[in-house]
Amino acid sequence: MLTVRTVRQMRRAAARMRARGTVGFVPTMGYLHEGHLELVRHARARCDSSVVSIFVNPIQFGPGEDLDRYPRDIARDLRLLRAVGAGCAFAPRIGEMYPPGFATRVDTGELGRRLCGRFRPGHFNGVATVVVRLLSIVRPDVAVFGQKDAQQAVIIRRVVRDLGLDTEVDVQPTVREPDGLAMSSRNVRLSADERRAAPVLYRSLELARDLVSRGEDRPAAIRARMRRLIRTEPLVRLQYLAIVAPGDLRPVRRIAGETLVALAAFLGQTRLIDNVLLCTGRNAAGRLDTGRG
Repeated sequence: MLTVRTVRQMRRAAARMRARGTVGFVPTMGYLHEGHLELVRHARARCDSSVVSIFVNPIQFGPGEDLDRYPRDIARDLRLLRAVGAGCAFAPRIGEMYPPGFATRVDTGELGRRLCGRFRPGHFNGVATVVVRLLSIVRPDVAVFGQKDAQQAVIIRRVVRDLGLDTEVDVQPTVREPDGLAMSSRNVRLSADERRAAPVLYRSLELARDLVSRGEDRPAAIRARMRRLIRTEPLVRLQYLAIVAPGDLRPVRRIAGETLVALAAFLGQTRLIDNVLLCTGRNAAGRLDTGRG
């Protein structure tokens, strides 16, 4: 596996890969887990070459958030990537991604101010900015994201479409622990008691799925049942719980067709997010659709 640290090296390596065939790209912030590795396997299966970035992006963290506490272990990450056969790891330093004088930001508009964006102002502008920067460096045919970060996936698809970037955004299902907890680099920061409580988030999402399967189509009724279940775990502090259309993230009045149920919660100082895509009628894929922007 090739490991590169500079933008110039990455551009050259990516050009060589493109000359040989298609390139799949998985952007990460490192401290990799099985969810990341499954995205890498998918990129390898779809494309002739694969690139994985490891970069903790400072401009997507707000004041008082966990930038300094975000877990990092680059040596471990590189070992894991070699084990799954990644072709190239791009691990730039901050000065490479944001050289002196860097001032441009991508404005994600209303999409970036909904759901998580209500509580993390500017977060998705930072996410979109780094993704556009990475896509401009690697120029992949396919960029692979996980559905756990559903709002991010929706926003990146919109950015790619609006800016006319020639990359397909491929969203893959959330990878979960045996008890249902969505895999996340932040899970390592949970105490033993918090870890035991955390699966209630997924159980509440599964409750929503069950209610819809039995004919419940009122978002307010579904949210009320979910909140009641989450309150059985006093260590969980729900930040938001929303039932929205997956295309524009606006609240829905009735469950019909594809509907996204998304939530964020704190356990101690650790913020976790999760979601499920409910599908009624003929479309029962249960995942965000993919497509070229």
